[in-house]
Amino acid sequence: MKENENLADHFNFDIAGSWPFNLVANLDIEPVTLEEDAETKLVKDGNGAILRRHKLHDTTPEHVDFSVKDYAGWNELIKPFLKYDRRRINFEAYRHGRKEAAEKNRFFFWKGVNVFELMHPVCGHEYMLMGMALEREGVKEMVDTYSRLTLEMMETLFSEEGEPDGVWFYEDMGFKDRPFMSPDMYNEIIKPAHKRTFDFAHARKLPVVIHSCGFVEPLLPGLIEAGMDCLQVMEVKAGMDCRRLKKMYGDKISFIGGIENCSTACRR
Repeated sequence: MKENENLADHFNFDIAGSWPFNLVANLDIEPVTLEEDAETKLVKDGNGAILRRHKLHDTTPEHVDFSVKDYAGWNELIKPFLKYDRRRINFEAYRHGRKEAAEKNRFFFWKGVNVFELMHPVCGHEYMLMGMALEREGVKEMVDTYSRLTLEMMETLFSEEGEPDGVWFYEDMGFKDRPFMSPDMYNEIIKPAHKRTFDFAHARKLPVVIHSCGFVEPLLPGLIEAGMDCLQVMEVKAGMDCRRLKKMYGDKISFIGGIENCSTACRR
């Protein structure tokens, strides 16, 4: 590859996407660097989260501390700022990505995170999961707030700039050999928001792809009931096996990924 060459052009990808939303709670707070060394910097962001980020490459940040540790903290420090605001939408990036995809005959996705991936940047996985177990009604309200705000922004963007060809949600709900929650907990707390957002896409005849790292096999029946059309990643080192999943759910959904132990992606 040449320096700064576009990966989609180099490999002639047939899909493209744009990630145009910013759902950090307080848009008026610039991230503050608390400390820095040659390789990392410790930053406090508009969610009140203190995260250590690597400077030399893009990677998952280290969770150091969070201002929000329970529902009361979210209700006080985050919810008042989670309002519709056009500044949250990068209209130009979406417009450019959609136009370029059309010119190069690529299937164009709106891309972004769903409710599980919106909550943990605010309070971290540990506090979020404790809340799902001990403050379920509060977490349900968090889920409802994020899903409704996401749809309000999608309605604005699509009405002004045109619809994509599909919707691609990022929702990492597992780690090695286990999901972060039981199927019952998923169905009670997360699934209603998934169904709401998936239904929004399906009402516009847009397929829904779910990217979910980790072992999420136990959650697939609920995801399928919510309306997922395609599962992406199928992380082999976490225990996912696309050959097994194809036998179990191949008549219901499509698959992308699993290339560590499959020669090609599984298809419907």
